[in-house]
Amino acid sequence: MNKTFFSECRYILLLWLTQALSNLGSAMTNFALVVWSYSQYGSALTTAMLTVCAYAPYVVLSIFAGALSDRWDKKRTMLVCDALAALCTLCVLGLLVTGNLRIWHLYLNNALNGLMNTVQQPASEVAVTLLTPRAHYQWMGGLQALARSLVSLLTPALATALYTLVGLKAVIFFDLGTFTLAAVCLLFFIPIPEQTEGKGEPEPLLAAAREGLRYLREHRGVLDLILFLAVINLTASMFEAALPALLIPKGGEEALGLCQTFTGLASLTGGLLAVALPKPKSRVRVICNSLLFSMSTENFILALGKSLPVWCIGAVLGWLFIPLMNAGMDSLFRETIPPEIQGRVYSARNTLQFFTIPVGYLLGGWLVDRVFVPFMTAQAPNSLWVSLFGAGKGGGAALFFLVIGVFGSLSCLPARWDRHIWALEE
Repeated sequence: MNKTFFSECRYILLLWLTQALSNLGSAMTNFALVVWSYSQYGSALTTAMLTVCAYAPYVVLSIFAGALSDRWDKKRTMLVCDALAALCTLCVLGLLVTGNLRIWHLYLNNALNGLMNTVQQPASEVAVTLLTPRAHYQWMGGLQALARSLVSLLTPALATALYTLVGLKAVIFFDLGTFTLAAVCLLFFIPIPEQTEGKGEPEPLLAAAREGLRYLREHRGVLDLILFLAVINLTASMFEAALPALLIPKGGEEALGLCQTFTGLASLTGGLLAVALPKPKSRVRVICNSLLFSMSTENFILALGKSLPVWCIGAVLGWLFIPLMNAGMDSLFRETIPPEIQGRVYSARNTLQFFTIPVGYLLGGWLVDRVFVPFMTAQAPNSLWVSLFGAGKGGGAALFFLVIGVFGSLSCLPARWDRHIWALEE
C-alpha cells in the first residue's frame, strides 16, 4: 500500500476505525444487559426478548427508512440517530444508578435503539460506498468483516471483565465514551460527499420504498441471496437465544464469556484473511461453502460436547469463515446495486433478510423454555437422553442445538443450486 492509497482512503479508514470502536461499546452494553437479564430472571425467553425488541422496529420500518436515508444528508442522519441512541443509554444508566432498572425498561430501550438503527444503518452503508473508491470495494468488505470480528472478540472479554469487577455502570460509561469519540470525528474530520446521481424532485415516500422492492424483483440473484441469508439468520438467532441457556447452567457466566471470546478469535482470523487474500474466483462459492461449514460443525459440537474446551473448538469452527462470507456478500451488493438507490435497496434487504431474527429469538427462547427443557427434566438420570445431552436446562438447550444443526445444514443446500445467485458472478 502506497501514499496514493492512503490519500484516497484516509476518510473511510477514519470512519471505519471510529465506528468500529462505537460498535464495540454498544456490543459490550448489549452483552452485559443479556448477562444481567439472565442472572435476574433465569429465562431464555425473557433474555431473547431483548433482541426481539431491538429488531422489531428495524424490520417493520426499514422499508421506509431507506427512502428517507437516500434523500437526507448522510452525515447528519448518522449523527442524529447515534445521539438519540446514546440518550436512551443514558436513561438506562440513570435507572440503574437509582435502583429502578427493570426488564421492561430494557425492552423499551432496545426498541428505541432499534428504531434509530433503522435509519442510521442504510445511511452508513451508503456513506461507506461514497467514501470508498470502487477499486477497493473488496478490501473495504474485508475491513468491515475484520471490524465485526474484532468486536466479537473483544466484547465478551471486556464486557465480562468490567461487569464482574466494576459493574454494569462501567460498561455503559465505556459505551458512551466510544460514541463521543466517533461522533466528534464524524462531525469535524470526515467529509461525506453528496450524491449527484438520482437527484431531483423527491419521490413520495411510498413510491421510493416500492423502488427498493422493485429492484429486488427485477434482480432475482440479489433477492434469492437475501432470502437464503434470511433462513440462515433464523437459525443463527435461535442459536443466540439458546446459547446462554446452554453455557451458563453448565459452566457459568465465565463459560459464556470464554466461548464467545473464542468466537471472536476465530472471526478475527477470518477477518484478517478477508483483508489479506485477493478477490476470490467465485464469491458465491465462498458464501455457500462458508455457511455450510459453519452450520454443520458448531451446532453439533455444542450439542454433544461435555466440556468448555470442546465448546470453544466448536466456536472456532463455526465462525472462522463467516468474515470471508460477509466480505464476499458486501462486495457483490456494492458492485451490483447503484449507489443512488442503495439506501432503498438496503432497507428492502433489511426487511426481508432480518425479519427472521426476532422470529428466531422468540422461537428459540420459547422452544428451549417450554419444550426442550421440560422434556429433558422429565428424563430419568440414567436415560440415553441425559447421557448424551446432560440434565435440566443445559441438557434441554443441548438437544435443541442438535435440532438447529440439522436444520441449518439442510438450509444451505438449495442456494448451491440456485442459478440466479450464481448469475451474480457475471
